[in-house]
Amino acid sequence: MERWVLLRKGADFAAIARRFQISPRLACLIRNRDVIGEDAIGRYLNGTASDLYDGMLMKGMDKAIEILREKINGHQRIRVIGDYDIDGVNATYILLEGIEALGGDVDMDIPDRIADGYGLNRSLIERAYREGIDTVITCDNGIAASDEIAYGKSLGMTVIVTDHHEVPYEEEGDGRRYLLPPADAVIDPKQPDCGYPFKGLCGAAVAYKLVEALAKTMGRDAKELEHLIENVAVATVGDVMDLEDENRIFVKEGLRRLGNTENLGLRALIECTKLEREEIRAYHIGFILGPCLNASGRLDTAKRALKLLRARDQREADVLAGDLKALNDSRKDMTETAVAQAKEQVENAGLHADRVLVVYLPKCHESLAGIVAGRLRESYYKPVFVLTDAEEGIKGSGRSIEAYHMYEELSKCKDLFTKFGGHRLAAGLSLKKENLAAFCRKINENCSLSEEDLTEKVPIDMELPFSCVTEAFIRELSMIEPFGKGNTKPVFAVKDAEILSGRILGKNRDTLKLKLKDASLAVIDALYFKHADELLGMLKERYGKRTVEEMLAGRKTQMTLSVTYYPGLNEYMGRITPQITVTHYR
Repeated sequence: MERWVLLRKGADFAAIARRFQISPRLACLIRNRDVIGEDAIGRYLNGTASDLYDGMLMKGMDKAIEILREKINGHQRIRVIGDYDIDGVNATYILLEGIEALGGDVDMDIPDRIADGYGLNRSLIERAYREGIDTVITCDNGIAASDEIAYGKSLGMTVIVTDHHEVPYEEEGDGRRYLLPPADAVIDPKQPDCGYPFKGLCGAAVAYKLVEALAKTMGRDAKELEHLIENVAVATVGDVMDLEDENRIFVKEGLRRLGNTENLGLRALIECTKLEREEIRAYHIGFILGPCLNASGRLDTAKRALKLLRARDQREADVLAGDLKALNDSRKDMTETAVAQAKEQVENAGLHADRVLVVYLPKCHESLAGIVAGRLRESYYKPVFVLTDAEEGIKGSGRSIEAYHMYEELSKCKDLFTKFGGHRLAAGLSLKKENLAAFCRKINENCSLSEEDLTEKVPIDMELPFSCVTEAFIRELSMIEPFGKGNTKPVFAVKDAEILSGRILGKNRDTLKLKLKDASLAVIDALYFKHADELLGMLKERYGKRTVEEMLAGRKTQMTLSVTYYPGLNEYMGRITPQITVTHYR
């Protein structure tokens, strides 16, 4: 059962509206996102690349730049070692392009998801050493690779870490002892004593900060590298970072550039997926472009996605884009099969009572574990780990809910793992098969989630009658885009709207179009996507099958529905009319 919660955050909305030339309703929405004070509101509404923070504020940045200037000027060989997901690939691309543009002799390596696993390992270090590499730069990994970095140092190599993941730690008395790797320089805004004002950057953003600061100290115009902001935007959305503060600026700027990108690979992928370049939003990165870039690291090699970003002629870009789209289509089919198997296990294997779901799917492709975990979290609103057989033991991914810090909870079981890492809301782990039962037991025994924690909250920005859903208000909402985690789409609500009529639409007959009338007597078209059968089932249970059939036949009934919604515009035959998309109902 969901809990609908009306947000009631106070401010002088009229004064904010006058100051920023917006409506009081928009001022209320901004306050609901905890953007407070004139400076913060101005940055939220109007922030540009010139408002980004100075990368030199990051701990370790000065040391890393000093080393890289020396290596570039001395023509030493530099290797970027990234990760196989969308953030790692874009971070690798940014470092390659940036260091190349500054005259560096640079190449890259990316671990194979199955053969190497996540992050830096000895075989990657050994390969770099054999091939005469002087300096390794990690991106989107490295903060937890102390042993591997120590090994690289023992071979006489220089190592620079750029990362954004949590720093490993040990509990010590009343506090924690953080375990930083023995690299020559470590850049990670989450490390202790880092004075950087925003901690929520992705790996690609940290990489961009490095090449931007490096360009400035080498006397180059950093604006020459600003085209790489579109890659930061793709990684920020694709890695599901909070769209607040600096991330919001990166994504706004990146989306603006993406529509006119000069990157042949991105342009080919946009065309291949049939997106309108001028219409690209954060949604399209998260659900269309991003999954294609991620698919190569899941089912093939992430080097293919990197090759797309580095494509130098149109034909190569078109072929690679087509390959990635085909891989992603295959990934979708495999995911649906795995999700069905996972749900069957939850329902039939006695897992329903567990507060933390641990699902073991030995035959699931290990790259899909995180996606399947995310889908289960949506269905059951619980923290979820999906585990599968790997080359050595068991590997898995977890996806969490707001009340459960996944990385900290895994840290309490770390004696069971061969490797683990992650964030509050997502994590990865490896363990020996004989530790599987102990992990299932211990992760649940340690869990202190209450029933309230496990009840999904639906925050509602405001009750908004349909008469207020005007074209002008809908267009004004674009001022608070891009939407995503940390800056969610506004949620509006109407109580007890009368259902005037309804129709089932869509190729799969899974969309419901309703005509609703609220207490203000305003009438609006409402669409509910993908789960028409569930909504109709609820109405049949409440009002009877015959009443629902009459409604679908166009006859007036006495049925009412409370809905949460997001407004939009329907453009048809040159006519623009407001409509709403229903997000929740009861």
